[in-house]
Amino acid sequence: MKQQGIGGRFRLVGGRMRANMRRVGQIFANRRDRADGLKVPLKPGQRPQDILAVLVLTVGIAVIVFDIPSFPWIRSLPSEYWATFNFFTDIGKSGWILWSTGVVCLALLCLNAQELTFRMRMTVGAVFTYAGFVFYSVAGSGVLAILFKWSLGRARPKLYEQLGPVHFELFAFKSSFASFPSGHSTTVGALATALALLFPGYRWLIAVAAFWAAFSRIMVGAHYPSDVIAGILLGFTFTFFTARALARRRISFQYTDSGAVVPIMGPVSAKACVAAVWYALRGRRNAVRMSETDTAPRREHTQDKP
Repeated sequence: MKQQGIGGRFRLVGGRMRANMRRVGQIFANRRDRADGLKVPLKPGQRPQDILAVLVLTVGIAVIVFDIPSFPWIRSLPSEYWATFNFFTDIGKSGWILWSTGVVCLALLCLNAQELTFRMRMTVGAVFTYAGFVFYSVAGSGVLAILFKWSLGRARPKLYEQLGPVHFELFAFKSSFASFPSGHSTTVGALATALALLFPGYRWLIAVAAFWAAFSRIMVGAHYPSDVIAGILLGFTFTFFTARALARRRISFQYTDSGAVVPIMGPVSAKACVAAVWYALRGRRNAVRMSETDTAPRREHTQDKP
């Protein structure tokens, strides 16, 4: 009986997840016509050809000016520098981001949101869409980075003395020839862009933190400056155009009158959702809607009052 009960619970949760996934797919399908009809022109500097120009310019300058002296300079620094930057360079690993956002999305898919109160349903929807946005941005840009780096086959800085800073072996499929672009920097660029779009008031703080996280890849001797620049631009570009695609469908994001991409949930709604979750956790407010049988005695009691 206990095993059947556990199996029944798994079947119930699995069916609920499939139903929720169908609802998500229907939302995207129903917004296709809106996305096709809404054409918001890109601003100068945001067009693909402009981003490509920035990539060619900055990476080219970095290859000529910074890549050659960077590795000897780093080796001349005291070992404490390497230890310090090595401490937080793993922030750029995509694993912890994908696991955390992925688990959140899967957990929310298991919920029966129809039973929740309005504010709690709004919270679940917002957390699911924004966590899914971060997951997709980091995962998608990471896949592109892997394709580029394994195809181009640039030698890593540890082979600087043998091969120099601009040695490429196409389709080498070796970790020592997978320097361009930096995968960690791609993840940092994607995550920082996503967070800057979600929390525009903190975008400069996010940008500074992302700079040091990406710069750490140079300081630990894992990548050249041009690798890091290319990775950041790749992560930024993929995430930015993902947000625009969602804004055209009015999912998670929307366009302002000036054409900027901003989150649909504003600060007031976000604070109200946080308050609702906080009160529910403390038992001061119900997270689940009251049924008719639960509310009937309360109504009768109020009617009896003179």
